[in-house]
Formats: sequence, C-alpha cells, structure tokens
Amino acid sequence: MPHIFGSAELLEDVHKRDLCIGCGACVDLCPYFKNYKGKTSQLFPCNLEQGRCFAYCPKAEVDLNELTHKIRRVDYDGSPLGPCREVLASRAGNQMVKGAFQAGGTVSSLMAFALKNRLIDAAVLTDRNGLTPISRLATNWKNVADCASSKFMASPTLSALNMAVREGYKRIGVVGTPCQMTAVAQMRNNPLQKEEHVPVELSVGLFCNWSVDTRQLMDLLAQRLEISDIRRMDIPPPPANILTLETVNGSVEVSLSDIKPLIPHTCFVCPDMTAEFADLSAGMLEGRPGWNTLIIRSDMGAEIVDQARREGFIETEPFPEDNLQHLSKAAAEKKERSVRTLIRRGLLNNEKGERAAIRIPQGIVDKILRSPRD
Repeated sequence: MPHIFGSAELLEDVHKRDLCIGCGACVDLCPYFKNYKGKTSQLFPCNLEQGRCFAYCPKAEVDLNELTHKIRRVDYDGSPLGPCREVLASRAGNQMVKGAFQAGGTVSSLMAFALKNRLIDAAVLTDRNGLTPISRLATNWKNVADCASSKFMASPTLSALNMAVREGYKRIGVVGTPCQMTAVAQMRNNPLQKEEHVPVELSVGLFCNWSVDTRQLMDLLAQRLEISDIRRMDIPPPPANILTLETVNGSVEVSLSDIKPLIPHTCFVCPDMTAEFADLSAGMLEGRPGWNTLIIRSDMGAEIVDQARREGFIETEPFPEDNLQHLSKAAAEKKERSVRTLIRRGLLNNEKGERAAIRIPQGIVDKILRSPRD
C-alpha cells in the first residue's frame, strides 16, 4: 500500500523541500489549497491524518513500481520511454478545426475527436489568461483548439479535473505534463477508496524536460517587451537554444541561458520525460516541422488513435528509427540525471523510516545509473 499522509506532511515533504510544481492536483479538492501564478499555498490548516492532497501529489511518496503495476500490470523497469505499444509520427487530419498548433496538432485533434464522438464528456486543458497558464474545462469539441500551443510554465491544470469531478462529469479527458500524468494515475487508482473517485477516461501526456516559474518568467520578459503583446511562444529544437516570442510587433528571441535559471528545482528530480502513465504521449518530431511524435500506451489510447485516424481527425506515418533512438537516449539521460539528483538530495526511497519523494526498486535504480549515454 502507498504511504499516505495529510496536508501537514505534504507541506513538510513537498513545499518546504521546494518540490511543488503547481500541478493543481491538490487545488479545488477542498478550500485549503489555492494556486496563484504558478504557486500553490495552503490558506487554512487541516488536521486530517490522510488526505487526497498527499495521495495525489506527484512528489510525495510516489512508488513507481506499485503505480506501474496498477496502471500497466507490469513492473517498473526504468526503460527510457516506459511501457509503450507503438510509436508513430502524427499530425492533425483534415476533419480537425484549424488552430494555432505548436507542432502537428495531434493532442488537440485527439481530444476534440473524443469530445465530438462522446467518448468523453469534458476535457481538462491548459489555457492562458494573458501570459499566465490557467486550467480550463472544455465540453465543446470546437473549443479544444483554443487551448493549443505550449506555455512552458507550470500550470494548475488538474484543478479543473477536481472541479469536473465535483460537477458530476463521468468520462473526463485530461491533457498534461508528465508530473500531472503521474498525479492523474494516482487519482484514477482512488488510493483512499473515496466514493467520489476520479473518472478519467482518457489521459494524454506532453513530453517535458522542464517548465519555468511563471512569475519569474513574466518579470524577465517584462524587462524586454510588453507582456500583453505576446501571442505565442516556442522553443525550437537544438541547436537553436532560444525561446522565440511572437508578438503583435514581430518576433523576439530570448536565449535559453537566461531562461534556464528560472526552472524550479523540482523539475530536476522528475525522471519522466515522455509521460509514461498516460494513455497516449505526444511531443514534437525533430526534423519534421508540423508533425508530432505519438506514443500509444493503453487499450483506450490505441482505440482512440484508430478511430480518429479512420475519421480523418489525425493522420499517422511510421516513426523514423533514427528519431526513436534519439528520443530514447534523451529520455534515458533525463532519468539518470534525475535519479542522481534524488539520491544527492536524500529524496529517493529513504528506507530508514523517512518519507521519500519517489520510490524505485534498488535494482532498477542501479540499472538506470548504468544506462549508457552513447
């Protein structure tokens, strides 16, 4: 059984260790936790010995082997991409409404298809209020594309999932980053056996190496341009090493050397680059602008992709072997770096009665640390 405590332990283990990423999993569960511009805080004390806030958190006593067993029915083996059935190149099909897609539009197309065909009745997405990422609940498939494009900042997206549960939605789709997909996986397992469980029907994860602190990024950008002028942002593939901003007055470039100091410390302890606990995972496809990498991981994911392809919402092609090797190498390196950081900070396993951020079987830890970089 997972180690589940209450909000006092959550504050001690996550907030005081600077591990909170502001994913929204603890927000709008109750009146106690709120998020503002990427930061989550507890407004009132709570004396519950066990709480969903702790049970759902992706940085508090997450047992990767136990979670993988529950979600995939296999052991956690530390493989770079996690359990997957198929990797494809994909993009939006001709039946999808047009949008400001970051790459191929695959994620928006799959969620729109699921809503249109009543496979889900609500979609939890990330929108923007000005530059600030916010959670959004969409019920009309044509509105999904409004939330397209990357934000590159921590977002309390899962607060909308908690609200959707309270409002009685029974089949919910969720799009989020790897840490958010870890939280969703824990939510789906109903760890406290609550009568009000979280009925996630479809989860789509976004590849992620890191996000940046919302307030620090806004402060940095405000020194260079009018924040309200920004319409879109992107990080081109290496070797570009820049953040590009599309504004009403043209394009502005910011060096990633200025951006990377704004990465929260918690991103460096996350071993998951490709959202291993999602039904489907997607990211950009390097070398092919306008296309995505799509990883199919579950029965539901395979079914959605097959139906969406038949009905023209997405199109797919075989995935290039060279790209697969490069993706696997990048994911393996992130795992190795994160495990070393977890060990250095005393956050991994902690078998001497101390609470851990993440638990991984020691044999798998050794395997990850031996993972070749070349």
